[in-house]
Amino acid sequence: MSLFIKNVELKTNVILAPMAGYSDFAFRKMCSDFGAGLTVTEMISSSALHYNNKKTIDLLHSLDGENPKAIQIFGHSPEIMAEAVKNPVLDKFDIIDINMGCPARKIVSNGDGSALLKDISLAKEIISACVNATSKPITVKFRIGYTDDNIVAVEFAKMCEEAGVSAITVHGRTTSQGYSGDVNYDVIRQVKESVSIPVFANGDCRSKEDLDRILEITKADGVMVGRGAIGNPEIFSELCFNEKKEVDKLSQIKKHYSLVEEFYGENYTVKYMRSHLAYYLSGQYKNTQALVKLLKMEKISEIFDYLNKIM
Repeated sequence: MSLFIKNVELKTNVILAPMAGYSDFAFRKMCSDFGAGLTVTEMISSSALHYNNKKTIDLLHSLDGENPKAIQIFGHSPEIMAEAVKNPVLDKFDIIDINMGCPARKIVSNGDGSALLKDISLAKEIISACVNATSKPITVKFRIGYTDDNIVAVEFAKMCEEAGVSAITVHGRTTSQGYSGDVNYDVIRQVKESVSIPVFANGDCRSKEDLDRILEITKADGVMVGRGAIGNPEIFSELCFNEKKEVDKLSQIKKHYSLVEEFYGENYTVKYMRSHLAYYLSGQYKNTQALVKLLKMEKISEIFDYLNKIM
């Protein structure tokens, strides 16, 4: 059965999460190729878009074949958020997602991300302004609440639907939990029961068994996968098609490096890819001297030569 977000048809119902420092264009394309139904950029500041910040604009780079794709923006000003939605640099994206769930202190302290869970009226103003500013589908990603004694997910979801949102993603943790502790899938199920728009469950999906369990408990329309895909883009083949792809991890790493280098150059790529490399090698080489040595290297050719020897 096809799954639509407004007028945008998804390839599958398992989608890639926006992750700061990881959801680069090359990684998104690789996940899309393995079956991710939708990819999403890392969080983009609406204020940075307002000033046409070059580093921010660079984060919007994409490759042919990454379809459908969404951009995720954040901010706390309805006016600036609406302006961002209308920025022509967003034209190539099919969907615009609003982040109202990031728990990072520097985001929350500025009134952005999951801070908006504490001000539902302002959140509604922001959403309404964005919906009225574009014909593209607007989606929202949020957490179940700010603290354990302030679970607002159902109320927040209903507000999103009333404001014109086309789909929502619910991370089953509170802001105070960060990324630790148990995911509350029961609350996500309550959200699904309270709205008629598509609902995506998010949190701790790392295998086909996890996916099936999450969908069974939450009755969600789909699942958003985050950390389980880092260093492991082929997970979407397993999750979407029940096919465990045997991949050449070395070739995968080299492809990722090469695509990023082509756009950003070597110096940036070497530093940026260190976190990705740690995940790619997190099995056999986790916390080994080999990985420590690799993370200190400053030339891609040197990195590739060493990888050729150990893999």
